[in-house]
Amino acid sequence: MNAVGNGEKHPEKVSIHFIARLIVTRSHRSGARYLAMIRDYSETRLLPPHRRSDALGSEDCASRLNGVVGFHSAFRTPHSALFYNASMPTLLFDIDGTLIRTGGAGKAAMEAALATAFGVTDIQDVVPYGGRTDPAIGHDLLSVHGLETSHDNYLKLSSAYLQHLAPSLRTIPGHVLPGIRELLDKLTASNRRMGLLTGNTREGARTKLAHFGLWDYFAFGGFGDVHRDRDDVARSAFATVRDLHGDAATRDVWVIGDTPLDVKCARAIGAKAIAVATGWNTPDELASADLVLDDLSDFRKLPSHWFD
Repeated sequence: MNAVGNGEKHPEKVSIHFIARLIVTRSHRSGARYLAMIRDYSETRLLPPHRRSDALGSEDCASRLNGVVGFHSAFRTPHSALFYNASMPTLLFDIDGTLIRTGGAGKAAMEAALATAFGVTDIQDVVPYGGRTDPAIGHDLLSVHGLETSHDNYLKLSSAYLQHLAPSLRTIPGHVLPGIRELLDKLTASNRRMGLLTGNTREGARTKLAHFGLWDYFAFGGFGDVHRDRDDVARSAFATVRDLHGDAATRDVWVIGDTPLDVKCARAIGAKAIAVATGWNTPDELASADLVLDDLSDFRKLPSHWFD
């Protein structure tokens, strides 16, 4: 593979996320702009096709990325770290029960939303949350409380939920799970591609992770804004990976989660799965994963090439 800026007319594609991380070490402001643009691009994948051009503006996102500090001209050193590695692992993390425990703040916010948006006071605690998308949970909540499961009603519920989420997180104690912050720091130092694969909407994910100081570790992901089925969120996440990193292959993708649904959605895209028993499922219930761990605190139990 060719290094960036080696004089070739068509240099090989380099991981945009890697370049962004590298720029952060040289110029915090430029690196932050790269990461923000990557997030903007990732978010437009959630929009209907007719709205994507408006969201991106008149210029293609790749052109916008190229223009920040000169994407291909910013680096001239032929260092091995700049070579594109087609087998570089891509790590997609679930949020609730994998990275953090909110103490039930999300569920409390959703129940508060039912009350403020629809006047529901008698909450029926029968809808499962674990491993599911917000649209699936929201439509089930509307149904069991005798409300019309229309798109407008879901949007009304979702809007109210997001208004209650941050106050709920501040009120109900939660925590980052064992080893997570150290793992993310180590993976960042190794320039690994880290994204999210979550049933949370993008704004819900941002609110939760920002509360615990973890949002800035992730530049892209698949979110539950559109899809009810977690498998479709996984497909969306992998499509974003391919858009950002060219010839990334599913065999190099790892999904890290805490429920059987996380494992199932990994299989839907041909990815490997690591399950952690830090949520509500037992190791036996997670046995279909490629690797089952009590938590993510012991890096020696994780694939060694994640850190090479």
